[in-house]
Amino acid sequence: MFTHHHRLHHHHLHFLKKNMPKGLIVDFLQHEDSFCIIEGFSDYRLQLHTRMKQLISSSSFLPTSSMLRKAQISPYFFSLLLLILLVSVLHSQDFLGMIGWQLHLYPAHQAHVPTAVEEKKKNKRLPFDVGDDGQEVRGCDIFSGRWVWDDSTRPLYDESDCPYIPPQLTCRERGRPDQAYLYWRWHPLGCSLPSFNATLMLEALRGKRMMFVGDSLNRGQFTSMICLLHSVAPPNATSLHTSGSLSVFTAKEYNATVEFYWAPFLLESNSDDAIVHRISDRFVREGSINKHGKHWKGVDIMVFNTYLWWMTGLKMKILRGSFDDEVKDIYEASTEEAYMMGLQGMMKWVKMNMDLHRTRVFFVTMSPSHEKSVDWGGETGGNCYNQTTMITDPNYWGSDCRKSIMQVIREAFSEAGVPITVLNITQLSAYRRDAHTSIYKKQWSPLTPEQLANPASYADCVHWCLPGLQDVWNELLFTKLFFPRL
Repeated sequence: MFTHHHRLHHHHLHFLKKNMPKGLIVDFLQHEDSFCIIEGFSDYRLQLHTRMKQLISSSSFLPTSSMLRKAQISPYFFSLLLLILLVSVLHSQDFLGMIGWQLHLYPAHQAHVPTAVEEKKKNKRLPFDVGDDGQEVRGCDIFSGRWVWDDSTRPLYDESDCPYIPPQLTCRERGRPDQAYLYWRWHPLGCSLPSFNATLMLEALRGKRMMFVGDSLNRGQFTSMICLLHSVAPPNATSLHTSGSLSVFTAKEYNATVEFYWAPFLLESNSDDAIVHRISDRFVREGSINKHGKHWKGVDIMVFNTYLWWMTGLKMKILRGSFDDEVKDIYEASTEEAYMMGLQGMMKWVKMNMDLHRTRVFFVTMSPSHEKSVDWGGETGGNCYNQTTMITDPNYWGSDCRKSIMQVIREAFSEAGVPITVLNITQLSAYRRDAHTSIYKKQWSPLTPEQLANPASYADCVHWCLPGLQDVWNELLFTKLFFPRL
């Protein structure tokens, strides 16, 4: 059912019936559905204008030559003017502009020119959009598809060519013998992903800042991005500097930076130290987004993530007041309620601090881990260790990914009120049990004999090898940044 904003009011129709010639008003009433659309009030006005134009251009409503010779004007003409005036008053249209446009009484160059707001709404272009107007592919969800073998264009860079990959992610250097995980490309159903163009990305970032904010998984995506950009940058023209929670990659010739800021909860927490943050009794401070947010201001492209650190159990501890209070007021909320609080804080910060007419904001959904091989029909006690093939069941969903959290994400962003693009990497990544770092990473403490006897006991089934899966995440980010209508 249409709301009162999308339909002529009953008393308006009554006025028309009483004052307009029968033929004219009947024709309008027969096409009343021309006025009624759901997409929005501005589209309603466009439909109204279109219907008027059809009526006015109809020969039955234009004066004939014999009428002109007699210097008589049809009563329909005055009735039509009355109708236009009525609609103009009711819907705040510029009466003279409408007459000049619809009746063609003036030259074409005096036609109504849409305002900047109308043009933006009409074209629906977001900042950084370089796609053609007709590029939208109906029925294409770039996050639904399949993995296809591609040894001609994969990997997008060599591990040895990127000096910025930390030793926790350099799987080949750390002895991983298999290579098949490097050669899979994501292919959406119904369309294809544009090729990642690092030069286009650098040009778009000229004089700008891009920032990844979140946990170590977002740091992995940040590392993937700077490796992709480094691969096309001139020699000795890039650098990486880390200080505390902030890491800054600089492409000098472009005066561009890509940054990572450590904030695993986005909100202030007792796990905010970028180095020492392995705390079992975690809690966050409510309403504290600005503690970290003050470091994010002035960014042009923002990429948020947060998930894994909230998974402390079924409850999450939340601090009222300050970390400096001698007696801390801490209460518990369900993980879902706490997570929603974090997302709402993020969205409030975006609304208050980012100019959404020139910037873009992204949110990356949960990254799946593969800690339990029983999830995909494997043996009890196994995990991602020694997994060299992906999961082929299209309906696979591991126990590590809480569907209730995905529901919170869905609800939060449906009510966001700000244009944040969600990168739903969860399902497509869930198939990739083969892409984790597993045991092929730097170990920060010596392994015990018991661990060496059972490699699965120390396998990392959370983080991902680079190059690898997270390059695909950045291909999806690239697509939604430059071709948002796909």
